Amino acid sequence: MTVSRPILATDKTKLNWWNYWIEHCWMTGWTSIYNNFHTWMDLVWFPENQKNYALQDEDNPFEECYLTFWYDLNEDDTYPKEFLEDLMEMTANINLDDCVPLDENFFDDLENLIDD
Repeated sequence: MTVSRPILATDKTKLNWWNYWIEHCWMTGWTSIYNNFHTWMDLVWFPENQKNYALQDEDNPFEECYLTFWYDLNEDDTYPKEFLEDLMEMTANINLDDCVPLDENFFDDLENLIDD
């Protein structure tokens, strides 16, 4: 899980070398290693925790834990620098004054617009 936070003393739509390689790539790598290690511990040392991996009653908890471990080993959560900068620029361009508030009458109003 990647946590977003503002980058201090920089343009909020550009990443410098330190922000990208250390704060994104390096920290994402260590987070992946940490999560994979905990899945491996549940797989090998603490089989009582395997029940948390089964989404439905008919699922095999060991099989789900095993597949989660191998899937997470191959997963890469690091993104290219250009993609992150584009994403940061899009979020910086959002004008909150132009947003439509979502209240309890929103869907009723939307249905009335569609029906007309």
